[in-house]
Amino acid sequence: MYKKDFPYFNNSKIVYLDNAATTQKPKSVIDSQVQYYENYCANTHRSNFGDANKATLNFENARKTLKEFIGASSNEEIIFTKGVTESINFVANSFAHDFETIIISSLEHHSNIVPWHMQGRSLGDGLEVVRCNENLDFDFENYEELLKNNPNAFVSITHISNAFGKVHDIKKITQLAHKYDAVVMIDGAQSLAHMSVDMQDLDVDFFAISAHKTFGPTGVGAIYVKDEHLKDLDAYQTGGATIHEVDFNSSTLLDSPYKFEAGTQNIAGIIGFGEALKYISEIGYEKIEQAEEDIFNYLDQELQKLPNIIFYNELKNSVGSRSFNFKGIVHDDIAILVSKMNVALRVGHHCAQPIMKQLDLKGTIRASIAFYNDREDVDKLISALKRALCMLQD
Repeated sequence: MYKKDFPYFNNSKIVYLDNAATTQKPKSVIDSQVQYYENYCANTHRSNFGDANKATLNFENARKTLKEFIGASSNEEIIFTKGVTESINFVANSFAHDFETIIISSLEHHSNIVPWHMQGRSLGDGLEVVRCNENLDFDFENYEELLKNNPNAFVSITHISNAFGKVHDIKKITQLAHKYDAVVMIDGAQSLAHMSVDMQDLDVDFFAISAHKTFGPTGVGAIYVKDEHLKDLDAYQTGGATIHEVDFNSSTLLDSPYKFEAGTQNIAGIIGFGEALKYISEIGYEKIEQAEEDIFNYLDQELQKLPNIIFYNELKNSVGSRSFNFKGIVHDDIAILVSKMNVALRVGHHCAQPIMKQLDLKGTIRASIAFYNDREDVDKLISALKRALCMLQD
């Protein structure tokens, strides 16, 4: 029912089930970027002629839209980046570098592991990892022990695992962290495509956001920074658009958010991101979650019928992604065959090698959905998997 809003589905025969990697874009998002380039292409926050003012207005309206969308207190708390990877690196290098210990989970994407390694941290030496239990559940008992034993800690945890779709209880994670005076950053790369988040309710300190995984353009993201931390956040880059006054002896920077947005931004992309958020709001998360619950349950039900299938977590407390393998079958071989049948999946470690190693896996097959997927997509996937299994088992 929603595919009509997405030009990709009019132009491709692909059954698209790789939404955790990137989502498709509605026509309104595409049109907003084309309109910028065709009708009022100008730089923001610099010139005062009509098109430049319009570009600045629409750029800042996107910031306001995101602020309201996630329940931030002010526009100053929304800093645009080029994605979650940059957002995490920004906070790691501009705020969290002086914390004695970084606490992450077992299900992190490499983007929330490697930046800490770049600071010289390793397991037990400035970096601690919360265990996961069976079903990949977050071990809150282990987490609280780490908080007790590491009084100067910065917690950086993914909301939804891109590899397995496992949802962490980030409100409980944040409450426990604050109990022990720890600061919390959440990797929300997978969040906004599937569920509503509210910064006031969650009380997180930092929340990293991706546009391209939220039906918006690539190369755009944001970091929410709770107001009380803005004064302690160092500028990650400096230069054009960040400066209040400069002479050859010294420079003074603007206030947030502009002091953190050096250079010309991805103006068209940010405007497009604002349109993506409006599109989600028009549909509403209630309808999105209903559509996803139906398709996710149907996907699991049909996968369960396949012979020798292996899952690594239950459907409970999961959203978006379903990871699996087949006993005795190399996952790469499945991907090659189903791609020839016009089904788009992802196979491999999904940029989550540590948890794959913990599970003694080289990787998994991952089907990841969005609200525009339907049962016909699942039926085509199952048909392709059956054909591939027959070929590989002969």
